[in-house]
Amino acid sequence: VTQALKEGNTEQAKIVIKEDEEIDQIEKDIERLCLKLLLQQQPVAKDFRDVSTAMKMITDIERFGDQASDIGEIVATMPGENCPIKSTHISDMGDLAEKMVRESVNSFIQNDEALANKVIALDDRMDELFLLAKKELIEKIHENSEFGDVAIELMMIAKYLERIGDHAVNVAEWTKFNQTGVHLKF
Repeated sequence: VTQALKEGNTEQAKIVIKEDEEIDQIEKDIERLCLKLLLQQQPVAKDFRDVSTAMKMITDIERFGDQASDIGEIVATMPGENCPIKSTHISDMGDLAEKMVRESVNSFIQNDEALANKVIALDDRMDELFLLAKKELIEKIHENSEFGDVAIELMMIAKYLERIGDHAVNVAEWTKFNQTGVHLKF
């Protein structure tokens, strides 16, 4: 979705929207497998924590897809390359969201608590970029009120990207829980 956003590529945005259905199905499949493991294998200790962590994480991972699809829907209706407002902050947010998603999932796959901590630390930068984007868009509206509709759409995109960052932090928190057995919210 970050590519579609940067390039104003409405066709790429439509692909992202369609892929959300596949992500929803994968979430259901993983949930079904986890429940099957719980019922048939009755795991204990670390094995139980692995399965329960996976069940918790899939909700946040599915939300990545929902938020990306929401962004895709907005990008698909925007003027594309002719968009009167360009925001480097939103572009930076897209890059950071992509990194946070990738690294949060990798932290779980690799059982890497240090990588999970890095993802959690990146959330401060995401929040900072969100505030900068918000300020920038407000200034654009003050400069020319005709940009109001586009600025509001871009603000929605910024908020979705910020939420993707929050879900990446949740995945990182579940990675830490899986390693330590203690669930801390950051």
